[in-house]
Amino acid sequence: MKRELFLGLICVFVTVTAIAQPGWNWPEDVEKAKEKNALYTDALKSDQFQTAIEPHQWLLEKAPNLNESLYINGAKIYEGLADKESDAAKKIAFQDKALEMYDLRIKHFGDEGNVLNRKSLIAYKYHKGNKSKYKEMIELFDKTMKLNGEKTIDNNLIGYMDIIRRHKLSKGDISDETIIEKYGEISDLIEIKIKQGKNVSKLEKYQETIDSMLTQIVTVDCEFVESNLGPKMKETGDLKVAKKVFQLMLTGKCTDSPLFLESAIILFEKEPEFGLAKVIALKHASAGDLETAHTYYDKAIEYADDNLKKAEIYMSKAQLYSSKGQKVAARTQARKALAIDPSMSDGYVLIGNLYMQSYQECRQGVSKVDDRLVFIAAYNQYQKAGNSAMMQNAKEQFPSIEEIFELGLKEGEVMNCGCWINESVKLARRP
Repeated sequence: MKRELFLGLICVFVTVTAIAQPGWNWPEDVEKAKEKNALYTDALKSDQFQTAIEPHQWLLEKAPNLNESLYINGAKIYEGLADKESDAAKKIAFQDKALEMYDLRIKHFGDEGNVLNRKSLIAYKYHKGNKSKYKEMIELFDKTMKLNGEKTIDNNLIGYMDIIRRHKLSKGDISDETIIEKYGEISDLIEIKIKQGKNVSKLEKYQETIDSMLTQIVTVDCEFVESNLGPKMKETGDLKVAKKVFQLMLTGKCTDSPLFLESAIILFEKEPEFGLAKVIALKHASAGDLETAHTYYDKAIEYADDNLKKAEIYMSKAQLYSSKGQKVAARTQARKALAIDPSMSDGYVLIGNLYMQSYQECRQGVSKVDDRLVFIAAYNQYQKAGNSAMMQNAKEQFPSIEEIFELGLKEGEVMNCGCWINESVKLARRP
């Protein structure tokens, strides 16, 4: 009697433990539920999807809140059946059942954003060729993006824009304004993801694809942007509108439009960053507004997140000063770039060119040797750049051996190249 009582207590304990197992909500008929769970999961492991249906369906009816895996695996079962089915009607039925698993998972276990993120991938696969589903798909993608933000799966961004494209091409009820708004939202998310530094090249290609999709369904040209979005941006200074203008003008190759620069300035004022400052500086430089260009180049340096970007901007400043004949300032900026990145050969070439261009400015007409030291200084810079052609051009302007002997000087002697250059060089003769 005591033994039977003891065994009975053990059975009760095991049953209670099974029922109370963390993450599992076993029904009253625990043993049968466990049996059905084992049957369908074993069948799923061996891709026997049809065999898995009956025990899985039993659990859906008797224990719908058993465990989240019931719906994760359910989706796998019906996705597997849909992939293998050749009959069109049955295939659609299995696809619908697969998508239902995601909805039931949300109903019983929540986590809507994450589940819709996954559902959207499958729904796009199933419905991208079915124009009767496009409006529903747009609503699904829209909700997925709003719930997940930057956690939206990358492929869903492409899928979303493609469904919009397909809906428009199939004469669906969607305006150009709505398309541009949704394009802007998708592009904004891609930009955020790119700034996070992961999968950058892939995301940049995605943006190119999305840009291409937009141009297939909306005529994106300068006039369109200026007429439809320009007035609103100028009136409100709204960040989102400015972003759309900036992106669309890039897509439509409208960067020469004054509106492009205006949008960039609005963006920079609200969300300052390196790339925008660089763009604004370049536009002002090309317009001849050097003061403003230098101001934004300095801002670009301030917001650069690595030294190579800083070196790039110092070189841009050097080239700008050089174009205006401000040799000392140009050399200063080039040297700043080279201090950061000594491998930047353009910096040495620029300084060498400045020296080559200084012969008339620096010559005093007293000593041909002294006057030609600028070419030796230029040669030294070209040598650092590894530019043999420019080295040869400079060398041809060195003083002759006769000019050197005339003054009682020797090759290899250290001399000072005066003027604004003010560098010591070793005397050398031309070939």
